[in-house]
Amino acid sequence: MFLASVVSSFCSTTCELGPGVSLFGSLLKLSSVARCCVNQLLFSTMPAQKKPFSRLPSTVVPVNYNLWLKPCLKNFVFEGKQQIDVKVNEATNNIVLNCLDIKIASASFTAEGKSAIASSDISFQVENEKVVIQFPSDLPIGNGVLDMNFTGELNNKMKGFYRSKYVSGNGEEKFAAVTQFEATDARRCFPCWDEPAMKATFDTTLVVPKDLVALSNMNVIDESVYSEDNTLKVMKYAQTPIMSTYLLAFVVGEFDYVEDQTSNGVKVRVYTPVGKSAQGKFALEVATKALPFYKDYFGIPYPLAKMDLIAIADFCAGAMENWGLVTYRETALLIDETSSSAHTRQWVALVVSHELAHQWFGNLVTMEWWTHLWLNEGFASFMEYLATDHCHPKFDIWTQFVTHDLVRAMDLDSLDNSHPIEIPVGHPDEVDEIFDAISYSKGASVIRMLHNWIGDESFRKGMNVYLKKHAYKNAFTEDLWAALGDASGKPVQQVMTTWTKQMGYPVLNVEVKERTDNSITLSLSQSKFRANSMSANTDDSASLWSIPVSFSTSSSPKEPVKSILFDSQTTEVKIDGVARDAWVKLNPGTYGFYRVRYSSDLLTALLPAVRDRTLPARDRLGLQNDLFALASSGVAPTTDFLKALAAYENETDFTVWSDVDGKIGTLFSLLWNNDEAHGNFKKFTLKLMKRTADNMGWEAKDGEGHLESLLRSLVIRRMGECGCTNTITESAKRLSSHLDKSCCLHADLRAPVYGNVLSHGGKKDLETLLTLHKETDLHEERNRIERCLGSAKDPTLIKEVLDFAMSDRVRSNDRIFVIGSVATKHKVGRDLAWKYTKDNWDTLHEMYKGMFLISRLVKNTTENFGTEEMAKDVEDFFEKNPAMAAERTVQQSIEQIRQKSDWWKRDGEAICAWLKENTA
Repeated sequence: MFLASVVSSFCSTTCELGPGVSLFGSLLKLSSVARCCVNQLLFSTMPAQKKPFSRLPSTVVPVNYNLWLKPCLKNFVFEGKQQIDVKVNEATNNIVLNCLDIKIASASFTAEGKSAIASSDISFQVENEKVVIQFPSDLPIGNGVLDMNFTGELNNKMKGFYRSKYVSGNGEEKFAAVTQFEATDARRCFPCWDEPAMKATFDTTLVVPKDLVALSNMNVIDESVYSEDNTLKVMKYAQTPIMSTYLLAFVVGEFDYVEDQTSNGVKVRVYTPVGKSAQGKFALEVATKALPFYKDYFGIPYPLAKMDLIAIADFCAGAMENWGLVTYRETALLIDETSSSAHTRQWVALVVSHELAHQWFGNLVTMEWWTHLWLNEGFASFMEYLATDHCHPKFDIWTQFVTHDLVRAMDLDSLDNSHPIEIPVGHPDEVDEIFDAISYSKGASVIRMLHNWIGDESFRKGMNVYLKKHAYKNAFTEDLWAALGDASGKPVQQVMTTWTKQMGYPVLNVEVKERTDNSITLSLSQSKFRANSMSANTDDSASLWSIPVSFSTSSSPKEPVKSILFDSQTTEVKIDGVARDAWVKLNPGTYGFYRVRYSSDLLTALLPAVRDRTLPARDRLGLQNDLFALASSGVAPTTDFLKALAAYENETDFTVWSDVDGKIGTLFSLLWNNDEAHGNFKKFTLKLMKRTADNMGWEAKDGEGHLESLLRSLVIRRMGECGCTNTITESAKRLSSHLDKSCCLHADLRAPVYGNVLSHGGKKDLETLLTLHKETDLHEERNRIERCLGSAKDPTLIKEVLDFAMSDRVRSNDRIFVIGSVATKHKVGRDLAWKYTKDNWDTLHEMYKGMFLISRLVKNTTENFGTEEMAKDVEDFFEKNPAMAAERTVQQSIEQIRQKSDWWKRDGEAICAWLKENTA
């Protein structure tokens, strides 16, 4: 699954026994059955558990579901019946399944060669999302069939079997029936063993209106007229491979499609809203290239006959990897050749590649339990970059990985309220909390570090062994480490356990021990990095990581001259061939998941290489990112970071600028505490970016490509936000020409132009954007406008924007991003968005409870505060109004507010004085 929240800017506790040692490590020595038993015991007794929980008993397990469903898109209900081939492992007089919001009319059991036995009682455990089907006597051990009839609702919750509203070409409001079963919502559609390890095959039959498209995981093997109503058709699909319930999918609605096939004959279709099939061509191109790429990379063919990708109007996540039928938000799949931005094109390539990677990593081999979620998401998040780089090498996507994933994960993982990559999960309420940047982005980052350490050849070999050994089965993290360790001959498990079992990451302190005319000896020490050094209230001395560390020098800036495995508290490293005036850089390519604090002499030597760009882009990015983190945490003065930024005046790389711009945004929100300093920082930013802005201009030059388009958009937006008169004037001029249709505004310029005009305009400009929003039928354009509406500064207009967010004109899955836009653009909006969220909490929580979107709402509306008073306000509010799926996010936001408060107390006066002196 690709979470919109993880990439939208484009969206604990452990049982540790010591450094790098965890109770989970003992599972390595057990058989898979024994490990499963230990897991079940562990998860049901975890002290941090929010609710009592136990996994389903294995006395009766599924083998095959023969599932029949008849959805009604008028009354929003569905009828269902199923015959489940089961295996009874132990004598029992009941069968326990997962079930939620389903009414079971009848159930019976037929043992092999015996007569059917009707159930004696059907009792629902609503809190535990289970149903117990009781029988008058013990069921015999062996094979049997569980029959049941049931009904359910096509809900409006964007989970389970739900309805998705769309508007047809003639303006008529219509609905599609759609599924979203990950993590634990197949149970909302049919009673089932809704756990990833309870795999089975599925034979699906859908009864639907004749004029609608009906899709499932597999290809259609029979189509006939429904005997009871000739306006309906019966669609029977081929049997699926053995798979988990959360990967089953159905879609019923009106769609067009484009079709092609891969080089090895797999039929690929991209389904779009009616009349928009051309918008599926880019995704189709990516899919037909990515599937053969993965086949070759993993050494295993894609096992299904077809691959469908479909755009859904109402969809919570970015996409979902259902085997053979991947569902997407429209903005994650559709590309309009004239109105889609370079940013969206790249986003679609990444999301499509992510979901197709899951067809092997997640679908073919599945994590044994949600504790190992990162096995699915971390690896897919890493592989999406490999495939996108293969399909579109000009995107320079690996440099963007550093800021999109590595930096994002480091920011979150430096908090006291982070969690390990692997964290015990029990009750379904807890699962949504770990669909976050730790499971996705930190997971991908440590895999990238591992890949770089053992090399691509060993990585591919190990992946092939792992996937073949566990195909159509379930696996633990340790199974993967064993395969990669055997393939590389390196201590993979020993090293990687220190990254997956403990929270956080290290900072390496580096000093010169000795220097000669032709060598340098460095003294290294590692310690846990914390986002707020003032809040350290635990002993981190036991924290220790096994860190692959490489070194580059001015004579070899692109290739490491030395590599070590740093697995002690301190060490010394001698590097030969380094002249006295040469620079030395740790972590070349920024592959390592750690920060570096250089001594002043080592840092001073690096800055000229930043200024003349002889230091590679990923290293320029990583250097300033580390400097900023050290400053914001209190390890170094913030003024040192501001001084170092001067070296980036000549920067030309989009991704470096993107990360610098992110730091500028953070400082903007910090300086909302002081109007004068905020104004001076705008002047400082204008000076910093002026050369780049002048070089980029407004029009594309011959030979420009994807990255230049992204950079132009970035600098125009930031220059406008900082009050550049020429930028604001030109933005208004270009929007006017776009409105009167004399000159269409390029897609890459729309977001910055909309934001610049609205932030310096008034009610008329807001009405203009709302009119554009109403008139467009491209969801990307609507989203673009929605994310700019927070630029309005007048409180009356902000209130209008917030009311608009909750209106029918904004899809329910997009409302949070409108509110988030208001909360993150400026101080007035931040305050009003938080008040609005509190005032409307009951409505918002009911709308999004049990979804990751509630976490996104909490994050957007709280984290930009920076006083102890506001930390207490947020804390008090959520004590009275708990958000079960966002408890960790609440704690993270409160911690970040206090971190900013401490930062301002510590450095605020010095920052204000420095800005005043340097912008006079």
